[in-house]
Amino acid sequence: MIPDGDDPLSPQGSRLAAALRAVPAPGPALVGGPGARLADTEHVLAGRLPAVVGVTVLVTFVLLLALTRSVLIPVKALALNALGLAATSGILVAVFQQGHLAPLLGDVTAGGITDVVMPSLMFCVTFGLSMDYEVFLLSRIVDEHRRGSDTETAVAVGLQRTGGLFTSAALVFATVMAALALSSLVLLKLIGVGLALAVLLDCTVIRALLVPAVMRLAGRANWWMPQLGRRKDRSVPSPTPVPAAPMEAP
Repeated sequence: MIPDGDDPLSPQGSRLAAALRAVPAPGPALVGGPGARLADTEHVLAGRLPAVVGVTVLVTFVLLLALTRSVLIPVKALALNALGLAATSGILVAVFQQGHLAPLLGDVTAGGITDVVMPSLMFCVTFGLSMDYEVFLLSRIVDEHRRGSDTETAVAVGLQRTGGLFTSAALVFATVMAALALSSLVLLKLIGVGLALAVLLDCTVIRALLVPAVMRLAGRANWWMPQLGRRKDRSVPSPTPVPAAPMEAP
């Protein structure tokens, strides 16, 4: 039995392997081949994905909470990073699965990407880079706000001081990754185009537009932090020292 189509690494091959394993057998039966490997890989990734995402989100939230002393800012950072990843995923599906703009990339056919490891790796790298740029921007904004500036001024100063830094770094990284699109290997094209687009979207749409806009609209709510575990100071105040009387000359 062979799956429909020419590529065994396809959803049809994965479903065929699952169907063969579900057939009752008198003894232990092993199913091999590309379709079975794809099914096993998808099973492992899907089984551990919730734990990986949960740990990543929790650790990132705690670290940003310690940096900013705010609840809303870490939530905003995670939400905007998820938005950037979703936009990148949509572009990759449009190019590599549906075939849009395929002539610009050379040997790319619609539905030609069935690998699930490379996109997972690419999204992990993209999340790390995006959060790195986020920390650059937030550190300046928080420092300026702690100096006494209001939210609007702190956001403007933070963006002014870090915009050139992470924009230049993003352009260098995107240029290097875009060079992989010249490769004849489709997986290298996927990584190069995906990382380049993700970084460019992050440094322009996310960091330069959405982050300042959301923080400006939130206003004072950006700096809200619940006062948990703090007790009133009930210590007895120390007595005021009484100056000594001047000594008389003998």
